Amino acid sequence: MTGTLHLVPTPLGNPEDITLRALRVLREVDLVAAEDTRVTAVLLRAHDIRTPLVSYHDHNEVARAAELVERIRGGANVALVSDAGTPLVNDPGWRVVRACIDAGLAIDVLPGACAAIVGLAGAGLPVDRFYFGGFLPRDEGPRREALAELAGLHATLIFYESPVRLGATLDTIAALWPARAVCVARNLTKAYEQWIRGTAQDARATLGDETRGEVVLLVGGAPEGPTIAPDALDAAIARLSDEGLGARDIASQLAAATGLPRREVYQRALALSRSGPPRT
Repeated sequence: MTGTLHLVPTPLGNPEDITLRALRVLREVDLVAAEDTRVTAVLLRAHDIRTPLVSYHDHNEVARAAELVERIRGGANVALVSDAGTPLVNDPGWRVVRACIDAGLAIDVLPGACAAIVGLAGAGLPVDRFYFGGFLPRDEGPRREALAELAGLHATLIFYESPVRLGATLDTIAALWPARAVCVARNLTKAYEQWIRGTAQDARATLGDETRGEVVLLVGGAPEGPTIAPDALDAAIARLSDEGLGARDIASQLAAATGLPRREVYQRALALSRSGPPRT
């Protein structure tokens, strides 16, 4: 008789945010595969759970997935956990899930904490359509390109971000989409939980030099109606500026032509006039 792979969400920070079912499964399984055994050991000790632990992380995932599949095939029940939240959501686990599916083995997915969904629920942004993008690229150029590819999505954008890079990411968003609503959700469920809502520039000003905390970054989607790629918008602004138009007239013309909010085009025109980018 074969076993089952159980995907078990764990608290984001507040230890009370674990379900009774999750505790039962963690007690009953033969093995817990953890992203960081030290982190999970603290959780298990807090609930007097003594199930054996084994590591499962980015660096050993290929070999460990094959090992776990063989153990499950042999009848073992295994729980997979990440350090916080739902396994696989920007954390290791996809390989062992895919391998279990291919092998015809049972998978039991438990509901529970997920930072992206908690952030979405409290951001005050539309929730009917959303896009989860994980972590954005570290460097400015690739980060700007990644965001530009999402410029036309009529959906709330959700990212995880390092607190060290958050300021730079907000600067990039402010340059691309100065008028879009943004929410920075920091330290969710923890003692110093913080929600910052406004534009990217507003959030940047509020945060200052802060470089601590776990971060969920949410950005309002593209406005309904026609849109234009950031590079094309910049080129159009430069062309009209060369023709002698001021920022207000440029904003009026391009807002009418593209469907973009007039304020967003106006702020972008002002930013370009200050920075003086090469004209195309």
